[in-house]
Amino acid sequence: MAWVYLLIAAMLEIGWAVGLKYSHGWTRPVPSVITAILMIASYAFLSLAVRTLPIGTAYAIWTGIGAAGTALFGILLFGEPSHAPRLLFLLLIVVGIVGLKMTSP
Repeated sequence: MAWVYLLIAAMLEIGWAVGLKYSHGWTRPVPSVITAILMIASYAFLSLAVRTLPIGTAYAIWTGIGAAGTALFGILLFGEPSHAPRLLFLLLIVVGIVGLKMTSP
C-alpha cells in the first residue's frame, strides 16, 4: 500500500506544481486554495508512504515523478520547449525512478 500512497502523493505534487502557475503567485483565490489543498494532501500521502518505505527512496521518487510530470504538463499546457535534449533528460529522470523502484524493498 505504501507504493500506492507514494504514487498518489506524486500525482498530487504534479497538481500543486501546475496549480502554482494558475495561482499567479497566490493572487488568484480559487487556484490558490486548490493548490494549497493539493500541497497538504501530497505531503499527507508522502508521510503515509514513508511509514514503510525508506525516506531517501520515497522522497527521490516523489520529487522525480513530480519534476518529470510537471515538466510534461508545462510542455502540454504552457507551451514550454519540447526539444529532443529536454525530452531525453526527462526520460533519464523516469529511468532513475524505475531503477529506484526496482531496487527498493
